[in-house]
Amino acid sequence: MTDSNRPGFRAALSNRTMQMTLGAFAFIAAAAGTALAMQAGNNVNAGDKTAIEQIVHDYILEHPEIIPQAIEKLQSKRMESTIESSRSALETPYAGAWEGAAKGDVTIVEFFDYACGYCRASLPDLAKLVSQDRNLKVVYRELPILSEESSDAAKVSLLAAERGQYMPFHRALYDAGRVTRNTILASAAKVGIGKADAEAAIASKKYDAEIASNIALAQKLQASGTPTFVIGNQVLNGAVGHEALKEAVSAARGK
Repeated sequence: MTDSNRPGFRAALSNRTMQMTLGAFAFIAAAAGTALAMQAGNNVNAGDKTAIEQIVHDYILEHPEIIPQAIEKLQSKRMESTIESSRSALETPYAGAWEGAAKGDVTIVEFFDYACGYCRASLPDLAKLVSQDRNLKVVYRELPILSEESSDAAKVSLLAAERGQYMPFHRALYDAGRVTRNTILASAAKVGIGKADAEAAIASKKYDAEIASNIALAQKLQASGTPTFVIGNQVLNGAVGHEALKEAVSAARGK
């Protein structure tokens, strides 16, 4: 589960994390200072303000454990806001790149790479959830960050989505094992997509905008690799398993 083939992807995530960490320190001081000022009333002069700031400073030094707690809370709030602002982009699939209930009350969004073994391992977890939950929708978003073949597979996958053969192709390619030009073309052929059409999709720039949009969304959500799941207001990184996904669906449904 790596993004080493996309250094820009890694750098963007690192910068984002640093910004949020610095923001958390400012958040601690501002929140504590505001609370103390409110307790002191509206008549806070410059001397009182300095004293309050010193109290906050000393408290943080004496209780450094509140820093990771505050960072976690700040990140959670910011992530919820980020997801909400991107909800439509996340949950609107590209053509037929989805399965489950067309109008499900909860949507799982998976960012994945066909060359990712963890994504392959998550396939039966998602299939089980869909079979158990008739009000669940799963939207698949290609995130080809592992290899050149990943990008080729993503393009043919999006072609399959346009032709109403997304899930058959999706499963066929994962079943084929290692992603190569041959396994991509063979999986396409299994679902009725001819070699010429598949090769044309690979050579085309038609799908570049969709893939670029997915990469931008993943960076915005601080995805650390593939798979990354977005469920309700939660982001789950990695092959977290059926139970964790099910719990996240229940939490999203409960809100």
